[in-house]
Amino acid sequence: MPNLASLLADTAARHPDRPAVVLDDRVLGYAELDGLAARTAGLLHAAGVRAGDRVALIAPNVPQMPIAYYGALRAGAVVVPLNPLLTPRELAHHFRDAEVTAVVVWEAMAEAARAALADLGLEVPVLELGAGTGQQLAAADPLPGIVERAADDMAVLLYTSGTTGRPKGAMLTHDNLLGNAAMVVDLFRITEQDVFFGGLPFFHVFGQTVALNAVVAAGAAVTLLPRFAPRTVLEILARDGVTVFAGVPSMYVALLEALGERAASFPALRAAISGGAALPVEVLRRFEEAFGTRLLEGYGLSETSPVVCFNRFEGPRRPGSIGTAVPGADLRVLDDRGRELPRGEVGELAVAGRYVMAGYWRNPEATEAAIRHGWFRTGDLARVDEDGLHYIVDRKKDMVLRGGYNVYPREVEEVLYEHPAVAEVAVVGVPDEAQGQEVAAFVVLTAEAAADGERLVPELRSWVRERLASYKRPRLYRIVGSLPKGPTGKILKREVERLA
Repeated sequence: MPNLASLLADTAARHPDRPAVVLDDRVLGYAELDGLAARTAGLLHAAGVRAGDRVALIAPNVPQMPIAYYGALRAGAVVVPLNPLLTPRELAHHFRDAEVTAVVVWEAMAEAARAALADLGLEVPVLELGAGTGQQLAAADPLPGIVERAADDMAVLLYTSGTTGRPKGAMLTHDNLLGNAAMVVDLFRITEQDVFFGGLPFFHVFGQTVALNAVVAAGAAVTLLPRFAPRTVLEILARDGVTVFAGVPSMYVALLEALGERAASFPALRAAISGGAALPVEVLRRFEEAFGTRLLEGYGLSETSPVVCFNRFEGPRRPGSIGTAVPGADLRVLDDRGRELPRGEVGELAVAGRYVMAGYWRNPEATEAAIRHGWFRTGDLARVDEDGLHYIVDRKKDMVLRGGYNVYPREVEEVLYEHPAVAEVAVVGVPDEAQGQEVAAFVVLTAEAAADGERLVPELRSWVRERLASYKRPRLYRIVGSLPKGPTGKILKREVERLA
């Protein structure tokens, strides 16, 4: 079974001159990208990195990131991609846990990485990336060939976000990631003519698989944006003729806000893809209308490489649904005893098949709790309709138990998103002596409505009263300027609860 780095080498052999990575006026062709990756592999090998060693990679979405990613893989190493916003203390935890043997870091984050290593008393080689990386690599000897790895060897050690506790390292194998990338190419009909938007961070599995590995496998191009800025995104969509936009729900909300009432025309844009969190139906409807393209919602997790369920260009497709299981993935909805539930009933979504991780790094207890009899328990509540379409009802841990009734925050959020003054909303449960938990809504208003502030709360109460049963209605409303988000733009419910 080939090393994941073979994706790049194979495409470079087929299409050496085609553009692979774009950042403004900088364009890397496939042959150049592969050559720089080979030289990176040579540097790492010369520094003592061998097959199976863990190499931390800390960089935003700049061309040096895929160079280092495929370079480390080419050398047979395991890539440990880390968020460039992590503090030295957080980096130290990952360095220690992964037992890294080398660190590759973007120049702006080098000080934090060195401080983390110093705190640990670790002396490992540090390869610093920056504007002069091209010259630096030109002097290096390329590693001949690609170090062979087995299908079940770990390729990427991907740390979970840690929103519900200490981050755990998901062990993704070469076969996990190769299989998911190939499936994504077929799923979205990606060809060498496509240009993907590359604003999803590559240190996260969604961006890494959909906007990098699948793009490279197909010989398409990706245009990068190191830091998401909605007005810049609109410029990139037009300037680079982006054909596929991949994002999380908060990105779509921000783009609609940035566009405002202006007419938009992006004739090259053939599709948009959403994952990472539940996409409000109203946001989907507004985006498709404003941008004149189809927006497909799907589902996946760090532990599943990630894509396991998606809506399709053809076949049944319903707003609010995450679609049907993709080839290579099996999905079931289970009760608390692990029994499969009939269609229409709500239970925990479980996933089996080619894309499920090998387990959590050096954490057998967590692995045993998450994977039972080959089925990965996602922690998400879901149901399946009569046509086999899946719906995420909510996170199991986000469900609010109010006075003995189950309240699913997503249902309440969907209703609030329909109000024209609401830009973003997060509904959570807060402690209450009488009810056990009470329903609270934290609302970000649109730019046009922001001046009204708290005066809009009675109107929001009335809006919800007409649309939801009394036990589901928020008793607490708070107008906020923004909602806490993770590195991919996913709203962090645990942080929202702390605002109450």
